[in-house]
Amino acid sequence: MSRRIRTGWWVVLWLVVVVAPAAAAGAADPLPSWRDGPARRAILRFVAAVTRPGSPDFVPRAERIATFDNDGTLMAEKPEYFQLYFIIERIRELAPQHPEWKEQPPFATVLADDGDDLTGLSRADLERLVLASSANLSEKEYVASIERFLDHARNPELGLPFPKTVYKPMLELLDFLRARGFRIFVCSAAGPEMIRGFSEKTYGVPRENVIGSDMQMRYELDGAMPVLMREPNFTPPTNDRGGKPINIDRVVGRSPILAFGNSDGDIEMLEFAAYSGRPHLALLLRHDDAEREFAYDEGAEQALALAPDRGWIVVSMRESFRRVFATPPPRQREAR
Repeated sequence: MSRRIRTGWWVVLWLVVVVAPAAAAGAADPLPSWRDGPARRAILRFVAAVTRPGSPDFVPRAERIATFDNDGTLMAEKPEYFQLYFIIERIRELAPQHPEWKEQPPFATVLADDGDDLTGLSRADLERLVLASSANLSEKEYVASIERFLDHARNPELGLPFPKTVYKPMLELLDFLRARGFRIFVCSAAGPEMIRGFSEKTYGVPRENVIGSDMQMRYELDGAMPVLMREPNFTPPTNDRGGKPINIDRVVGRSPILAFGNSDGDIEMLEFAAYSGRPHLALLLRHDDAEREFAYDEGAEQALALAPDRGWIVVSMRESFRRVFATPPPRQREAR
């Protein structure tokens, strides 16, 4: 064999052994917006273990269920939940039909000049606003009002349309799990119609895979046309705290083996990941990045305190996310 031929074979061998695997590894990175660290490694180890045939932790595809909270887990929830801005807009649209609201709390608070700040309202007040803004109309009318809102509304602090305030690393995680045979469900305390307005386009999550706080409905005919009318009552339980596992079981018929939340309202959903007895992973997103998003622990104090003993992975936004949003908010662009 000539020296030229031998040299050629060494070049080919080097390309196959060294260059090709390195290129493949780079191209195959499923979570490019995640920094290497304990959270990323825990996710990759878990998914590899439950999806590799022959692994002692292998979980059949049918049982690979992942549930994600929405507000604060998949998308920004500050300065307020995006659903709250929708409620404010709806109450003001309906106000001319209800002149009595000007004197009645909590409606008077919304209709005041500074009615964008509802932090002082109780849970009962908020539920009353939700029911008034979304009941006594058809389901199609309600969905259309949500679509109109999403077409123009923006997060007032970030300056982005609400569907653009989703976290890029979380979108990558959804894609990664789907590619490994997981079925994804969004499990929110909000009305499911709010999230269904963008879940397919933004998350790749089908409308039927969104679980929320449902309102009671009645069926009737308008001539020959079937109509679903929204009643001014919630279907119990509302999808928060202990209601989440119940509604997950009601909709899915299985418990998740991966659950991801960010607040005390997600504690029971994170606990529910252990229900099947299968290997499971529970993750809690911590908002500690004031520069790129927001920094706060309010509303997550109990979950953060429980995490070490429960084995939940706390995902620091500051330490785990290379980038937060696919489109940087205007306030970030201005700061550069």
